[in-house]
Amino acid sequence: MQIGINLALSAIVFVAFFPYIFMLLTSFKSKEQFAEQYWLPAWPLNLENYAKAFEQVAPYLLMTFLVAAVSVVGILFLSLLSGYVLARFTFPGRQFFFLMVVALLMVPSIAALIPRFVLARDLGMLNTFPVLVIPYIAAGVVLGTILMKTFIEGIPQELFDAARMDGAGQGRLFFSIMLPLSLPVVGTVALINLIAVWNDFFWPLLTITQNSLKTISVGLLFFQGQSGTDFGAMFAGYMLASLPLLILFTFFSKYFLAGIQGGLPGSH
Repeated sequence: MQIGINLALSAIVFVAFFPYIFMLLTSFKSKEQFAEQYWLPAWPLNLENYAKAFEQVAPYLLMTFLVAAVSVVGILFLSLLSGYVLARFTFPGRQFFFLMVVALLMVPSIAALIPRFVLARDLGMLNTFPVLVIPYIAAGVVLGTILMKTFIEGIPQELFDAARMDGAGQGRLFFSIMLPLSLPVVGTVALINLIAVWNDFFWPLLTITQNSLKTISVGLLFFQGQSGTDFGAMFAGYMLASLPLLILFTFFSKYFLAGIQGGLPGSH
């Protein structure tokens, strides 16, 4: 029984990772090697594909880093503030506001795509840096606020009461108690939104035509068209685009899992 379960799980893992393995193998092939050995590795390794791909995608990678960094910082700042206020302050309509935030999760992101585009066009924001950042922040704050509020509610109230007795104000409570204890959920929110911003394709495609403002997802599309049938260079570009996310998730996966486990309702 256990052997059958292990075999089934191994098969699932292989199927999940096979596209990535195929992409990695193909990224080291020349056009001739790709045509002759479609599925199998080829020798010698063609490292020129990565040099060619990096030259093409480097500007797009830099812009994506900038968009992702500004978006994630904005999401974390607003989510921490709103989550802290909803979790630790009592005021009329608090529960109503939180329910409205939760209700926003039921709106499919694709349903808001065209209204957002029309609004950005009417405001004259197309082909600008803010049109890439502001929608990501507005969308990311929704889930971020829910996770932050739920996590902060699990922090023992005695810690805040003891700090108040020592003369700590709201600023000190926020930065010295709440923020250090909330690092797991901060890491979770940061990774979720970083992946979402990095992989988003439709919004940059709709709103950006200026080449210097294109992100990596759109830049790879044009790179594919420019490369034609040079699949080795094309897949090398895909590998370079996915490498930053792979490295970040490898190093911060434990914080991501800790935040998910601590930020879900009923986990405290």
